[in-house]
Amino acid sequence: MKELLRPRRLAPGARVAVVAPSGPVPEERLQAGLDVLRGWDLDPVPAPHVLDRHGELGYLAGRDADRAADLQRAWCDPSVDAVLCARGGYGAQRMADLLDWDAMREAGPKVFVGFSDITALHQAFATRLGLVTLHGPAAAGVDLLKNARAQEHLRATLFAPETVRTLTAAGPALAPGRARGITLGGCLSLLASDLGTPSARPGARGGLLLVEDVGEQPYRIDRMLTQLLRSGWLDGVAGIGLGSWSGCGPYEALRAVFVDRLGGLGVPVVEAFGFGHGAGAPTVPFGVAAELDAGAGTLTLDEPALR
Repeated sequence: MKELLRPRRLAPGARVAVVAPSGPVPEERLQAGLDVLRGWDLDPVPAPHVLDRHGELGYLAGRDADRAADLQRAWCDPSVDAVLCARGGYGAQRMADLLDWDAMREAGPKVFVGFSDITALHQAFATRLGLVTLHGPAAAGVDLLKNARAQEHLRATLFAPETVRTLTAAGPALAPGRARGITLGGCLSLLASDLGTPSARPGARGGLLLVEDVGEQPYRIDRMLTQLLRSGWLDGVAGIGLGSWSGCGPYEALRAVFVDRLGGLGVPVVEAFGFGHGAGAPTVPFGVAAELDAGAGTLTLDEPALR
């Protein structure tokens, strides 16, 4: 697995587009998120369809074609330095194949931020564009609006990424060891459902898998991990870092699943890094070389996430 191209960090005054590739966005939360970004001396520009809602399928932020057009237009606009997703939800997979990836590749690298359902796009940006992306708070998400720790970690990643090269786990190692590899991952349910699609990563071989989820019971987590194991997607993974598992049942039951499904891989597995859907989640980059140290409970990037 190769290290991917790192986009340039942001500077004061940078123009950032806010798009909604997945679920509908409440207007008051969008406006509050734009205010946070303005407070960082950024110039946020909401995409034309960011507040749309699909007429028949109310869980989508407008039609697939419109959501794809917003993302592509923002990415191909040379005046835009970064594209931030307004929220997750569901729908990114529906529009991923409507994007003109050749045009987006020609537009060159820029910062891309999102999490949850945006996992499908993190995978696509890696496979189609060979680009590092940031698994971080949504522009209209609760963490960006109300959690100072998540706000500061994202801000530091965007403006001074050398200051946030090490992530420290709050819990013990599930399996010991030290490993090096390229970071990848995201929301477990999206990784499982993305298998076999044109933009999915072919596997985690040589990678440090960073994975989390929300609202899934332990047996469903078991099923998703089993699918990744049976498909061979986890063959050769170098190490695994676990994030937050909000609403996924008693952690004791969940931990038993992790021990059963991941403990036999013979690689370090470290829990409680906190990225994902939990309050105060840190931003983690996908596509950069790093070291996972189960003994120290750390994930350390070889280089800053952004240039």
